[in-house]
Amino acid sequence: MNRWIDQYVRNAAERERVRAAEALAARFAERAGAHDRDGSFPFDNMSDLFEAGYLRLTVPKRYGGDEISLYELVLLQERLAYGDGATALAVGWHLGQTLHFRECRKWPEPLFAELCRDIVRDGAMINTFASEPASGSPSRGGKPETEAVRTDGGWLISGRKTFSTLSPILDRFVVTAFVPEEGAVGEFLVRKGEGVTVEETWNTLGMRATGSHDVVLDRAFVSSDARLEQAKVDDGGGWLLHIPACYMGIAIAARDFALDFARTYKPNSVAAPIGELPTVQQSIGLMETELRTARSLLYATADRWDREREGRAALKPDLGLTKYVVTNGAIKIVDLAMRIVGGASLSKRLPLERYARDVRAGLYNPPMDNNVLTLLAKAALGETGQG
Repeated sequence: MNRWIDQYVRNAAERERVRAAEALAARFAERAGAHDRDGSFPFDNMSDLFEAGYLRLTVPKRYGGDEISLYELVLLQERLAYGDGATALAVGWHLGQTLHFRECRKWPEPLFAELCRDIVRDGAMINTFASEPASGSPSRGGKPETEAVRTDGGWLISGRKTFSTLSPILDRFVVTAFVPEEGAVGEFLVRKGEGVTVEETWNTLGMRATGSHDVVLDRAFVSSDARLEQAKVDDGGGWLLHIPACYMGIAIAARDFALDFARTYKPNSVAAPIGELPTVQQSIGLMETELRTARSLLYATADRWDREREGRAALKPDLGLTKYVVTNGAIKIVDLAMRIVGGASLSKRLPLERYARDVRAGLYNPPMDNNVLTLLAKAALGETGQG
């Protein structure tokens, strides 16, 4: 990895964590092709992440974690995705959710303390499952068909959740469910056991190793104290920046591959490596334009979220814009890298075709492009004054 990438590393502590993430990424890169080919869940990578202390990064210090900032999370996720985008995206949901729970304080404290201690001691992981076949992405406002019905001592929950990333490894997870007696949606902490089945349905074009199978709940019991409260603090969804950070890491890997190719490939039709051709340099320049613009916005927005604690809810348009710009920029970078390499980029012997499939998945992670554009339009229309 070229060291220009370090321009957003601010101090020695961040540099140390970055180097550790890069070492993990290099190890994961060697396994990524096999996990992608087989669609297998990377249990080996998750074990390495636990041993390296990566799973506890966003856990509060009072529970033995590192309590890193959003900026640092973005920094590390970008590096991890450089080696394996699927592993980075999967663990990013765990780290992001833990950061979200830490900041919005909607878990009962004893329940959150138990989760954090299990993460630190045993490598437990967490995610929230909200997408469903009929309602689609929760970001579009659909009401869940999963229902929670009151019973003695708690709730019985039934329904099907899709896109359930990390489902093969989780022993507990959060689900959204409609509560008929209240006419409202609630969140519940479900533990794997009776009434919970993981159906291995995940067989996709890209991000094949995230383990995002269907989770089926059939009258799964949840105790009364495992219902989560409404968020006490609106964090604006800043934790979701783990998503564009992942796709930018994939794009940087594609960019570096294309640059190495341009420096060394010399067909017999030209006198020097293709990197000296004006047309190739134009493509490299376009890659750099997208890359530098996207990274500048990504780190600036993460830094604002960290600093502007009281104004996080108002950052939603900027957070959405960041995901839009970075993810679409990442797709363009990978496409340009493939154009530089040419037809060989389609070969499964090279990682570029996997990068191209994986980076495309960013369009379907929240917030969706059209939702972001609508949010930005409403923010503009809601402005007062004539300029």
